[in-house]
Amino acid sequence: MKVMQELVAYFDRRGRLAPDEIHALLDRGFLATDAPQNMLDLCDPVGATYYFRVTGDPGGPLWGTDVYTGDSTLAAACVHAGLLKPGQAGVVKVVVEQPLTQYQGCVRHGVTSHDFGRYGTAYRVLAV
Repeated sequence: MKVMQELVAYFDRRGRLAPDEIHALLDRGFLATDAPQNMLDLCDPVGATYYFRVTGDPGGPLWGTDVYTGDSTLAAACVHAGLLKPGQAGVVKVVVEQPLTQYQGCVRHGVTSHDFGRYGTAYRVLAV
């Protein structure tokens, strides 16, 4: 599955895959895997892209807004970003980002994220 995700990310970054082609891969179960709790073990290299099946959950530690620390709970980040509602399952795109020097927290969609200083890994969640 990881090899398939890396190939899709490679072609997606170069504009070689249309959204309907990505959805066809997702619909066939060729692309998305079950989401990890957080992205700590997957935040290398910057630019890496993953597709995960996630169930939104407003609980769990969360730091940042739009770009989250690598140890932030992925299911909470998806609710905070407005991609999923609590209890809603879906597929999201996760992109590893360059770590920020400061993470700004806020309240969004009923989920509170917190401020944090420099942290070594980061990610962003996006709709598919």
